[in-house]
Amino acid sequence: MPDTLDLLVRRQSTAPKTLDEAARTVRVVWSTGAAVQRRDMAGPFLETLSLDPAHVDLARLRGASVLDDHARFGVRSILGVVDDAGIADGEGWAVVKFSRRPEVEPVWQDVKDGIVRHVSVGYSVEAWQETNDPATGTRSKRAVRWTPREISFVPLPADAGASVRSNPMPDDQTLTTAADPAPVTTRAAVNAEIRSIARVAGLDAAFADGLIDRNASAEEARAAAFDAMRERSAAPITTVRASVGTDHDNPEVRAGWMGEALYTRVNPSHQLSEPARQYAGMTLPEMGREILRLRGISTTGMAAASVITRALHTTSDFSIILGDTVGRTLRQAYGAAPAGVKMLARQTTAPDFRAKTRIQLSEAPTLEKVNEHGEFKSGTMADSKESYKVDTFGRIIGITRQALVNDDLGAFTDLSRRFGVAAAEFEAGFLVDLLTANAGAGPAMEDGAPLFHASHGNKASTAQQLLSATLSDARLAMRLQKGLSGTLINVTPKYLLVPAARETEAEKLLATIAATTTDDVNTFAGKLELIVDPRLDGKSDLRWYVVADPAQIDGLEYAYLEGAPGPQIESQNGFEIDGVRIKVRLDFGAGFVDWRGWYCNDGAA
Repeated sequence: MPDTLDLLVRRQSTAPKTLDEAARTVRVVWSTGAAVQRRDMAGPFLETLSLDPAHVDLARLRGASVLDDHARFGVRSILGVVDDAGIADGEGWAVVKFSRRPEVEPVWQDVKDGIVRHVSVGYSVEAWQETNDPATGTRSKRAVRWTPREISFVPLPADAGASVRSNPMPDDQTLTTAADPAPVTTRAAVNAEIRSIARVAGLDAAFADGLIDRNASAEEARAAAFDAMRERSAAPITTVRASVGTDHDNPEVRAGWMGEALYTRVNPSHQLSEPARQYAGMTLPEMGREILRLRGISTTGMAAASVITRALHTTSDFSIILGDTVGRTLRQAYGAAPAGVKMLARQTTAPDFRAKTRIQLSEAPTLEKVNEHGEFKSGTMADSKESYKVDTFGRIIGITRQALVNDDLGAFTDLSRRFGVAAAEFEAGFLVDLLTANAGAGPAMEDGAPLFHASHGNKASTAQQLLSATLSDARLAMRLQKGLSGTLINVTPKYLLVPAARETEAEKLLATIAATTTDDVNTFAGKLELIVDPRLDGKSDLRWYVVADPAQIDGLEYAYLEGAPGPQIESQNGFEIDGVRIKVRLDFGAGFVDWRGWYCNDGAA
């Protein structure tokens, strides 16, 4: 019986070898370019992601969040961050770093133990390349310009064959090959033996070719094979084989696309995004059927009312869909509402609900000649402060189950438009009430005097008609305004603000006239921009204002809570009402931070 040569291979652990416990990082593969079955309005298709580096924008992925199953409900869904990412050997890879928050520890431990193993990438596609196999009729879409945006650990990958693994092999498995039975005498026989050794050892053809090129013996080949196998077993192993998961499977994102498609029925001019096209034209009951189908619930023979009821009780998707539609409709109406005084204010943000204090510095001190000893004199800057705060305002809209069954879009889109207009009207009314507080004198400032006061040099001493001469007085008063240090700051008037009752009068005053004499020249033609706000009517039908550009000088300022500009939408399936409830919240505040950019005349008939 011939001698045998035993090659021993140890089972590698199912725990990732690329895991760094001290740094709390692990290397993952987030895309292998595998094809995934998808469906759109044209039917089923195979989706693939191009891993050509020229086709993938990795800028958003580096530093992106690592999420729990694509959840985007808040920061508690964040497991960690993407430290680094790239594409190599036809795979997308990344190094992810786990958070040290206590609630993340169970997931981190399961990753270390090789239990949580599947990875999915959330992405957006900017350009597709579509093909159709004429032989099989199979339609394929390849993303050729796309952006990975997050990585998630998931329980069920889109590619069932991809997972976190270490290519385990049986413990102490012995691979037995025939030893050299007799001395090899010819070069051809030696070469054949070298190639056989390479195959048994699991080494590639390049390894065998290198040995053959240098005329190695069979014994040298065996020694080299052992060395190569030792190096391979000691080298770090890329352990994460990731699935290709996408936002297509994220219920929240999918519901957002349905909401966008629903909004297009209300506003046909809206350009649908590519993912939302598959839901275009669907009624609300049809969307309910799709929601249940994706949850694995059969709707065959189920009436529309039963579909809506089951969808409301099974998932929160309907609240997301309607919240998206209502939010889009509300924001469109909110943005289109007349602004009035709001156009004369500067927008900013507040980090929280505490009083927002604006510190004002005076103009810089004037330069002085340096004396003969080369001495520079020190200057000082005065300061003052004004403050206001952001508060929360809001209401709840109820959308009944009957409206959903009837697919009555008008029932809630009309209501959401009204809420959008109401939110804009609330802000505008808030600013007008602030401007006309204290019987038209405006809010109290830090110095104790109201906004419009003789000590501020921004109020006419007597109520006057809106004439060229009185406008000239207003302009002169603003030009002569002084800063905190007492020097002229040359405020330039830009706007004339009037109530609706004085609109025609103001238009005539600012109109360009082809004058025949010097006395007939309209001095203010083209110099001031007219702003009309009917909310001023009833406060005073006569009072008028001249205002500087808020970009030039501080004056009226309004703020939203940081990250929440304008009205915000939250939605949930209702329990007290049979349907969906949508909350409209507005975190808003305003105040005057300086008086020098505003001038008031109480006006006369």
